[in-house]
Amino acid sequence: MITKDYIIGSAEGIHARPATALVKLARQFNAVINLQKGDRVVRLNSLMNILSLAAKGGETITLSFEGEDEERAAAALDQFFTEQIASL
Repeated sequence: MITKDYIIGSAEGIHARPATALVKLARQFNAVINLQKGDRVVRLNSLMNILSLAAKGGETITLSFEGEDEERAAAALDQFFTEQIASL
């Protein structure tokens, strides 16, 4: 299992547009990808799951990856968070 923490750089947080892109990206992998904010953990396979966390700018979220292609999934999501979420 791989886990990575990210700080949301955008004041708007994770809203519908980046959440949709996250779901599309996550669906490319077989690994189970979870998103955690505080005590809440959701699967990264549904737009509603992501939006239900209401992740706002400045908050820390954790992604966890488990499965056969977890390393590729972690690298792809790391690139997405580094390039997209920090600059939204």
